[in-house]
Amino acid sequence: MGEDLAGINESLRLLQTVILGKDRQLRLCVSCLLAGGHLLIEDVPGVGKTILAHGIAHALGLSYQRIQFTSDLLPADVVGVSIYQREGGDFRFHPGPVFAQLVLADEINRATPKAQSALLEAMEEHQVTVDGVSHRLPEPFFVVATQNPEDQVGTFPLPESQLDRFLMRIRLGYPQPALERKLLRGEDRRVLLASLPPAGEPGMLLRLRGEVGKVHVSEALLDYVQALVAWSRERPGFGVGLSPRAAIALLRSARAWALLDGRKSVIPEDVQAVTPAVVGHRLRTEGDTGGGDPGERLVAAVAVP
Repeated sequence: MGEDLAGINESLRLLQTVILGKDRQLRLCVSCLLAGGHLLIEDVPGVGKTILAHGIAHALGLSYQRIQFTSDLLPADVVGVSIYQREGGDFRFHPGPVFAQLVLADEINRATPKAQSALLEAMEEHQVTVDGVSHRLPEPFFVVATQNPEDQVGTFPLPESQLDRFLMRIRLGYPQPALERKLLRGEDRRVLLASLPPAGEPGMLLRLRGEVGKVHVSEALLDYVQALVAWSRERPGFGVGLSPRAAIALLRSARAWALLDGRKSVIPEDVQAVTPAVVGHRLRTEGDTGGGDPGERLVAAVAVP
């Protein structure tokens, strides 16, 4: 495992040379990938969401496809279509862009709900069904979706059922002035990325995914996770608390975060590090809840047993 762990950390270091000043967000991205989940990046246009997704694929040697979600996108544009072959007298399936190891669903909330739902089966089952025939997707399979703020023109909010398919949601935000000056003076990020050799390969990623489930979780740590979930269900101001699936996602993400540190057991700080990204898009606030990120308020409110 040591060689694979060194490779994934080298991939992370490579990403940090392209995406400046976002070390925490990058580590969350890699943890999400190790945990076998999908990632949602919500932010204004132009802060590096697309280059981040491309960078992850390049650093880990994954096949990459980008789908630009627009209001006229059809489900067949995502999953593919069966076309009749006159010579053979049968239908042949032509795979869509979802058949890649890393798929960037760019501006997913600019497409209609029907097109958005085309990704649901792929994200959950790692397969698509066309004309009654199921087609397996490549492994590993990872969706990075970008989303513009809902107050922008031409957006269709993602329903809760689709938001829940994403293990994590992060925001990149604007760079600090000194780093923005470095971006302005430096090489184009796409050119820089193309000049860097990949640091990993798909087999390495699959092996590390298998190791995530072996990271030890104590009974006291499980008590802490359950206390966080219970607080979200009991606290006035949250319309719906965290589900059991959210609790599993929180634990799996914490295991991946611990593995990146080379540790064989999860500590409370691992849970606290991933909680805002895992629960922020799953909690719905109602009325006056005190403001701030719901995940951060959750961590601040619940004491470690």
